[in-house]
Amino acid sequence: MRKLLPLIGTPSGSHPGGRSALTCRFRCGDACFHEVPNTSSNEYVGDIIAGALSRRSVMRAAAVVTVAAAGAGAAGVATAPGAQAAPVAGHGKPHHPASKGARGLRFTPVAPNTADAVTVPDGYRQNVVIRWGEPILRGAPAFDPERQSAKAQAGQFGYNCDFLALLPLKGERGRQLLVANHEYTDEVLMFRGYDPDRPTREQVEIAWAAHGLAVVAVEDDRRTGRLTPVTRHRLNRRLTATSEFRLTGPAAGSDLVRTSADPTGTRVLGTLNNCAGGTTPWGTTLHGEENFNQYFARGSRATDKRYGIGGGETERKWERFDRRFDLAQEPNEVHRFGWVVELDPYDPTSTPRKRTALGRFKHEAATVRLTHDGRPVVYSGDDERFDYFYKFVGSKRMRHGTSRAAREHNLTLLDEGTLYVARLTGDSPAVEIDGTGRLPRDGEFDGGGEWIPLATATADGAVSHVEGMSVEEVFVFTRLAGDKVGATKMDRPEDIEPNPVTGKVYVALTNNSNRGVGSHPGADEANPRRANKHGHVLELTEHRNRPESTRFAWSLFLVAGDPEDPATYFAGFPKDAVSPISCPDNVAFDEHGNLWISTDGSALGSHDGLFGVATRGSRRGELKQFLTVPRGAETCGPVIQDRRVLVAVQHPGEVDGATVENPGSTWPDGPGTYVRPAVVAVWRADGRDVGV
Repeated sequence: MRKLLPLIGTPSGSHPGGRSALTCRFRCGDACFHEVPNTSSNEYVGDIIAGALSRRSVMRAAAVVTVAAAGAGAAGVATAPGAQAAPVAGHGKPHHPASKGARGLRFTPVAPNTADAVTVPDGYRQNVVIRWGEPILRGAPAFDPERQSAKAQAGQFGYNCDFLALLPLKGERGRQLLVANHEYTDEVLMFRGYDPDRPTREQVEIAWAAHGLAVVAVEDDRRTGRLTPVTRHRLNRRLTATSEFRLTGPAAGSDLVRTSADPTGTRVLGTLNNCAGGTTPWGTTLHGEENFNQYFARGSRATDKRYGIGGGETERKWERFDRRFDLAQEPNEVHRFGWVVELDPYDPTSTPRKRTALGRFKHEAATVRLTHDGRPVVYSGDDERFDYFYKFVGSKRMRHGTSRAAREHNLTLLDEGTLYVARLTGDSPAVEIDGTGRLPRDGEFDGGGEWIPLATATADGAVSHVEGMSVEEVFVFTRLAGDKVGATKMDRPEDIEPNPVTGKVYVALTNNSNRGVGSHPGADEANPRRANKHGHVLELTEHRNRPESTRFAWSLFLVAGDPEDPATYFAGFPKDAVSPISCPDNVAFDEHGNLWISTDGSALGSHDGLFGVATRGSRRGELKQFLTVPRGAETCGPVIQDRRVLVAVQHPGEVDGATVENPGSTWPDGPGTYVRPAVVAVWRADGRDVGV
């Protein structure tokens, strides 16, 4: 197990995208340095789309004049209110004024930069809504980084937010309910003198309490635009790695999820590594358990390997303090993680449910769209190189209203239905996609696909559609079910979001450092970028725009990177008038149907940020950078309201060699303080709607 100090000076090029070694260790357990878990021979989507990159690049290359970018309005947070961005060399002025652009995107783009601040457009303001450690429950003390305790942390806002939701609070004017995931902890940035080889029980228990979910009321100051927490509100809540959760659905109670502590297979302690998520039309929130594998030691089975679980000790060494994290002692405990969690934020006494009908994998997101007759369809990606994306089609209709009967009914919607995995195909003969960039005869690149059923759950039981796998095996080992039916390998499917205006579905594919490397598939199919370090976004249209359909069409919407690179593509928009973007991760929509993209691990030499891009009309593909985050941070969240944008600034200061004593960032409170992940709100200074 590597120690921290030798990481100082580690070349960034040795890590995927622009990630630091510290990020790779604590966020995903060095997933990109392990053997790729998917060793099946299924067709790889990089081979399908490689020709599109080349062909479209050739068609657009003549229009490329310079790298697009932006004039800079910069504003820091807290002690650095006037911080100016340090532009990245080579990025010039925008080719259009802020008044131009799609409705909702009329702002002057922020220039790519490396400022240790949150940088926003000219004419916009910001504030830190809530930081790690701020008390939200009654009796919780003020944050003192030198006197932390598990009891205190369990009543305080947790660490490293990812998914955010803002929900209405009826009868409370100017207030909303903020729901946040706390994905993982950075112990070296949390504890002074932290020894990764010898963590103490106190440090481990604090980390357990810093994971999980938070619900906190927030209040809008209409005079200034600031958003601030309402401490000790009756709905405020913390759920941690030791809180009680329920397993529901077809895998609940099976032999595969029973443990010595829970012989019923229905009661789970904790939720781990909650990444992106979603909200439901019936008022609950969904939270995807992603890189859960890194918390479990001594895996030995083939199923453990398929989920990336190692055979030795873990980075955090929790197995020394709780036997359930040691698979040699509790082999089924790991099967109780990797689910979508449904939380009722309006009922602080409710037990959150892990919905097994949605399958078990490294869930990135769980976003909901209703069928014409009111049944839920949930989209989710499996964030791993060469893995798949899925959807669940419910069989029960949502009931409208807020009555107790309606709420109880709607809390059963995600236990019955069919789970599908995607298979994509191109529409041109393979011989025409030869890697030279030559256009196929039809002069276009798009394709079709099908949703392959894996299993169906009903009130009377469940049935597997995968030969050789039982129902319980399909839901617990969903990755293996996808392997068996020949699903299409993807470049790290992250957030998946339906457009509320058009119904089209957008899939963020962050990157894949292994494409075409060694024995891995990819570059031999005319992909001009042998290692996909910048990622791309796919646009999917369900047949007849019906989300329950088993067929779909798809096309390449955005291929990320430097616009001067002929392999990039921005839905056909001129590349001299777009912002550079790398490693799309979380996505969201505004009321105008614009797609907002947050990035994770930009490989362009600038900090991660938030971008807006038009998805329709004459400006389709016009991508503009809205903000950047501090040194070492990732942009998460995001929430786009008419007058406010909310982002989670995750893992600021997470750079190679950083410690409490040697911080990689001084955000948000300035020199001499602990770096603290936080939620930031951004609004227009004149109080008008964002981007109009």
